[in-house]
Amino acid sequence: MLNRRALIAAALLIGAAAPAAADDWRKAYPKLTMGVVTSENEADRIVRYKPVIAYLEQAIGVPVEFRNATDYAGVIEALNADKLQLAGLGPAAYAQAWIISGGEVEPLLGQIDNAGTFGYHAVAVVRSESPYQSIEDLRGKKFAFADPNSASGFQAPSFFLKEAGYPPETFFGSTAFSGSHENSIVALLNDTFDGAATWWTNEERSNFSRMWDKGMIPKGSVRVIWKSPLLPSSPLTVRTSMPEPLKQSIRSAFLNMPKDDPEAWKAMTDGKAQGYKEVTHADYEPMVRMIRENQRTRRGS
Repeated sequence: MLNRRALIAAALLIGAAAPAAADDWRKAYPKLTMGVVTSENEADRIVRYKPVIAYLEQAIGVPVEFRNATDYAGVIEALNADKLQLAGLGPAAYAQAWIISGGEVEPLLGQIDNAGTFGYHAVAVVRSESPYQSIEDLRGKKFAFADPNSASGFQAPSFFLKEAGYPPETFFGSTAFSGSHENSIVALLNDTFDGAATWWTNEERSNFSRMWDKGMIPKGSVRVIWKSPLLPSSPLTVRTSMPEPLKQSIRSAFLNMPKDDPEAWKAMTDGKAQGYKEVTHADYEPMVRMIRENQRTRRGS
């Protein structure tokens, strides 16, 4: 029988080994690469995430490279090819990545806004001075979508408008992809389109209110005429094959960001979110069903 001193020594050895084992992922991942899909142009996106990346490097303990992609598909493809270890995806982009990879990606966290809401809405907007008051008023008109892999910029409005009796492919006179949420709003104000799909969380947080705050467009220049049911918040996503200690390091870093680095948090969220909550694939399964239904509908058209 082991004496008490031997048991204590064994316990100390086990305790010392645990942190070392938790750090072993750094041998396989000496550097992490992150990409995000956002409604912003590339220059603003780089500025917004610069302090975030600096914070993550300190919190996680390895260099973090930020990579830009020209569209949502580029981020999805890079994550599925393991060229990104961490991706900020919209809920539809996550669903696409999950479908394409055969379940090889998983969500870690989703944001909670300052009102305590987990989620946001797809909206249809028009120029404020236009006569249009409802979706019905846009029958036969020109409508802008943002990106095929955007939840609020295409997938959700396509699904819910069709469900309400307004199938975009026949209801609108014409539709087009602008390339981004910001492009849609600029084109709308330039009279290229009569309406546009984008994202809206609340009166304080939306794609167009962010553009107002940045001075890109006049405040009050657009208004909402249609709003979707609540969509789940955009998930921070990783590959399922990554070591659990690494996933936990990423979780902890983002969960602690609001208190550990308020400036980085403000840069990333405009100060309009209170934090993250842990999520699982189950939170996004409705988006997977939506994507599959939209794909089935397009194949049948």
